[in-house]
Amino acid sequence: MSEFPPASRPAGKRVQLMATCLCDAFYDDVAQATVEILEHLGVAVEFPAGQTCCGQPAFNGGDWPASRRVVRHTVEVFAGELPVIVPSGSCAAMMFHGAPLEFEKEPDAAAITALGNRTWELCDYIVNGLGITKWPGKLDARIALHRSCHSRGTKSGDSAAQLLASIPGVTILPFGEGEQCCGFGGTFCVSFPNISKGMGELKLDHIRAAKPDLVASLDMSCLMHFGGLAEKDGQPIVARHVAQLLRDSLKAI
Repeated sequence: MSEFPPASRPAGKRVQLMATCLCDAFYDDVAQATVEILEHLGVAVEFPAGQTCCGQPAFNGGDWPASRRVVRHTVEVFAGELPVIVPSGSCAAMMFHGAPLEFEKEPDAAAITALGNRTWELCDYIVNGLGITKWPGKLDARIALHRSCHSRGTKSGDSAAQLLASIPGVTILPFGEGEQCCGFGGTFCVSFPNISKGMGELKLDHIRAAKPDLVASLDMSCLMHFGGLAEKDGQPIVARHVAQLLRDSLKAI
């Protein structure tokens, strides 16, 4: 995977929030936590109406014409020059990597690239956009931090680890095959459910061996996959998005 996103993206004190379809359908508290921590940092958050999806499901499934329609809608919804903040490494990577790739030969490629250049995953924005490297509060937790596939090649995983590790009371636990995919892979888990299940169970075995209090990730799809597999095998885990942990630590202030 190529190195991305570009280092030229501007930061700002007013942003637009791309909540993602997973926040809309399953993880509304992640969107709420994202707003709370940004406002704690003095960042004004705008929520453009009419936002739907980043277009990644169709992109990953090979239906690029359908994906382009969704991306074009997203460009219209997130018009302007403000940074676009996404509490998802996967959706953010779609905007600054996947979308420009599928629009390379399209006449509106420049508009898609422009949106990608001002799109940030949340933790990347906090650390590399706002320059905040230590997080306040307190959180007593031994955390297994899962680095999702789409955050590789970006600064998001390191940013999340840096922020979490700086919280008093937090221990980030290493575990085996830390770079291994969780197995969800969007439409991959539908097309190849047995392989997806096996990959997820392998990852869970390594995580459980580290005996964490909870599993954290920048991607809700990974957390949903882990949580579902763990519940089905009768060994439920606590799975939390990094935004929720950052928000929860502020309660100790």
